[in-house]
Order: sequence, then C-alpha cells, then structure tokens
Amino acid sequence: QVQLVESGGGLVQAGGSLRLSCAASGSIYSIFFMGWYRQAPGKQREVVATATGGGSTNYADSVKGRCTISRDNVKNKMYLQMNSVKPEDTAVYYCYARVGRDVWGQGTQVTVSS
Repeated sequence: QVQLVESGGGLVQAGGSLRLSCAASGSIYSIFFMGWYRQAPGKQREVVATATGGGSTNYADSVKGRCTISRDNVKNKMYLQMNSVKPEDTAVYYCYARVGRDVWGQGTQVTVSS
C-alpha cells in the first residue's frame, strides 16, 4: 500500500515562497488522482490543488495564480510551489492519493507571518 510523506513546511513571511514535497513509498505512475489539501485551525479540510495522471490540474480560487502543483512520476513525488503566500495560507497541508481508497500523508505545517 502506498504511503505518503510530506515535507517542506515551515515559517515564511507574507509575500514569500515555499515548496512542499510529497514522497510516495511506491510508484505514482498509475495513480490517477492526487492532490494537496489543507486544514486551518477551527476549519474544515479543503482542497488546494489536484493533479491527474493525464496532466490536468485544478486549483482552489484562493490559490489560483499563486500555487503550482506538479507530479514527478519518475521520482514518485508530488510538489506544491507556493508563491506570494498570505497569512490566510497558514494551515497543515496534506498530500492525498486515491488508490481505490483514500490515502493521506501525515501533514506538514505552513505558517505565514504578516
């Protein structure tokens, strides 16, 4: 069963950039649907960006134009490049894969200071 491990979170100033990584324990080549989600304190988990094996990507309106999701099927990794970050981007970010069931990483904290 594939396992997902996020990294790259941390403290960043507003306007800065951050790249989150998600490493899979196995091949992601055949995983059609993957994505990044986030959960802020007191709020429900929400989608940030998704990427299919066919190359289609989708973004939440709140991050459109500032974030880029990408997949590296050779390295079995997925990334989220975050630019022009805002304090409202502060959340725990989770990597997700649909492999017949939902697979989640443990999350990585992103804190944006104003």
